[in-house]
Amino acid sequence: MKRLNPKYIRIAAFTLIPLFLILLIGGYIAYSKREGLLQKAIVKATAKAKRDYNLDVKIGSAHFTGASTVSFSDVTIVPEQRDSLLRIKNFVVSVKLLPLIVGEIKLSDVLLQDGFINLTNLKGVKNFDFLFKKKRDTTSTTKTDLSVLANNLVNEVLYKIPDNLTLTNFSVSFKDDSSQLKLLAKTAQIKEGDLTSTIDVDNGESTWHFVGKLHPSDKNIDIKLYADGKKIELPIIQKKLHLKINADTITTRLTKVEHSGGETRIYGSWGVSNLLLNHPGLSPGDIVFPAASIDANLFVGSNYVSIDSSSMIHIKNVTARPFIKYTLSPTKIYELKMNTDWLKAADIFDSFPQGMFDALDGIQVAGKLKYAMHLYLDTSKPDDLQFDSRLDKDGFKVVKYGKTDLGKLNNPFVYTPYEKGKPMAPHLIGPENPEFTTLDKISPNLRNAVMTAEDPSFFNNHGFVEEAFRKSLATDFKTKKFKRGASGISMQLIKNSFLSRDKNLARKIEEILIVWIIENNRIMAKSRMLEVYLNIIEWGRNIYGISEAAHYYFGKSPSELTLGESIYLASIVPYPKGGLYAFQPDGTLRPGLHGYFNLIGRLMADKGLTQRDTSAYGFYTVRLRESLRQTIAPIDTAKADSLMKQGGNDDNETLPVIEEPAKKPSFFQRLFGKKDTTDKKQEEKEKQKEQTAKEKLKEQIDALKLDYKNREYNIDTAGRTRKDIRVERRRLKQEEKDKEDELKAKANL
Repeated sequence: MKRLNPKYIRIAAFTLIPLFLILLIGGYIAYSKREGLLQKAIVKATAKAKRDYNLDVKIGSAHFTGASTVSFSDVTIVPEQRDSLLRIKNFVVSVKLLPLIVGEIKLSDVLLQDGFINLTNLKGVKNFDFLFKKKRDTTSTTKTDLSVLANNLVNEVLYKIPDNLTLTNFSVSFKDDSSQLKLLAKTAQIKEGDLTSTIDVDNGESTWHFVGKLHPSDKNIDIKLYADGKKIELPIIQKKLHLKINADTITTRLTKVEHSGGETRIYGSWGVSNLLLNHPGLSPGDIVFPAASIDANLFVGSNYVSIDSSSMIHIKNVTARPFIKYTLSPTKIYELKMNTDWLKAADIFDSFPQGMFDALDGIQVAGKLKYAMHLYLDTSKPDDLQFDSRLDKDGFKVVKYGKTDLGKLNNPFVYTPYEKGKPMAPHLIGPENPEFTTLDKISPNLRNAVMTAEDPSFFNNHGFVEEAFRKSLATDFKTKKFKRGASGISMQLIKNSFLSRDKNLARKIEEILIVWIIENNRIMAKSRMLEVYLNIIEWGRNIYGISEAAHYYFGKSPSELTLGESIYLASIVPYPKGGLYAFQPDGTLRPGLHGYFNLIGRLMADKGLTQRDTSAYGFYTVRLRESLRQTIAPIDTAKADSLMKQGGNDDNETLPVIEEPAKKPSFFQRLFGKKDTTDKKQEEKEKQKEQTAKEKLKEQIDALKLDYKNREYNIDTAGRTRKDIRVERRRLKQEEKDKEDELKAKANL
């Protein structure tokens, strides 16, 4: 080994020794002045709390008990004119010296005895509203780098976890006008990285324990939460959110944090055992996940937050790879992907959460399945939303039906409709019922009109029209509510035949899954599906099946229905309880349906399903059965249009009959009589002419849009790539826009 030159050793000594002496002297001065510095810091901090947040902070005593240990007693924080927020009887904290030299505060030891944090929100007054106080505006326009913010936040949290902690008799409580929660940490201890605790919940209702390993310096945390002999549950959540949620154990783990290349990467996992959820929006009953976890790798960039595709979701025997990304600027963008490898179908069905899919309970399947889903939404261009969902199969088949026989519709069966959750009179769907009508005895006009309106590609699709789903999602996003559905005939049939009318997420997913099983296993022929559909759907209040509908409205059999009557019946499928509001007291149809008749009629003519017609495809020939006309109350057009669109298939509210009040003549009209001048008549004629032109233009545009919608649904995909199909769709959209502009231009001439 080569020896160092003594000259270099002397130079290093002359350099380091003075530095050491300076540090030593500085340390001595700081040590001797530390009490004064501490008191000045306390005065400054309490003044800032009062000035900026209206907090009255008081400390009974504060002094050093060691080189880096400070002891506080009788600490209180009270917001101005609010309930007390915090009180601590005894608080001792030590910091590590070496990090302190470079300006980082890392806690070494913490002792906390007898204290509370009290959060209140009574009659709209919060004692913690200072937390939401906005900082004063600054002239800086620098955008926040989320990756830096996330990295700093993680480090701040980790640095505040002490190496050793002793906590006794410390409570956290929340109270508002209707509920309260109290957590009392009787004991909590961190010793050499081991965490143990005993927490009393709501004055002895249950006892929780946090246990695990805490090594914040290594960014390694592994914690489990469980309760003594009970579920982990907070009744306040159910009271506030109408959500019942509990579990046996909850685990969380942080394994690594990295920051480089403008991105902060946080690697961790979360798991739960026997998670129970109950909410009307999810399911009418309890949903139980026996075992679920996620290995979530959270990546934060300068303007986005994402769960990376390297993450894994585990639900019992199923593993999936999610990708979720939210970009904040320059525009908000949502991205979602979900993919699986080829999985045993039996494992997938066995992993369904208990209570989520009742109709599929006990089903036995074989083969393999693979799922892929992609969603991309740029909020500045919602109409360009991308959506693709695919469930591929390899040898998939149903070995044995479970609770529900999915093949029951192939044979005569009893259908029981429900109104407001109550069963109505059952209907036998089969030849023994004289009201049952086979498909060949239903007028082709009716069959074609309903398919054109509800599911133009019914005989060619596999139960789903992806473009309809995409447009539904885009519309729902723009309107900020679930306004547009995407259910074709297959989905409506399954909903009516096998499922409840409850509107919840579980039912919708179950509906989609059953349709996929039936369509992809050819359990029912398309013709049989259409036949059953037309015999069970609702066509009016307590009117079920096409036979009842044809006799009720027109006194005819289904085979005798004209084109106009068929288009009318198709128009009320989405809103069956509003069917009678389409008629005027003399039995003719209201003018508002004129455009709909032209629209459906033209689409049918384009497909060769009927002859082209210049008389609105039978609109003027439709007449309500005479005995029903007396039930039609006089009502203005606006109210009629509104009522016609109420009472959808999932809406069982009773529709009121609103009579139009008669206008009373004024005093001068009673005295001199009501006069109609020629000018007024001419003005009315001009207004009527203008209104007719507007209605005609609207009809033409509606027909144009539905025509191109139908073209998009029926794009020939044979031999075409996805890119080719997208190009064709864009071409059709542009062509539609050009023709719409042309119609508007002609109308203005």
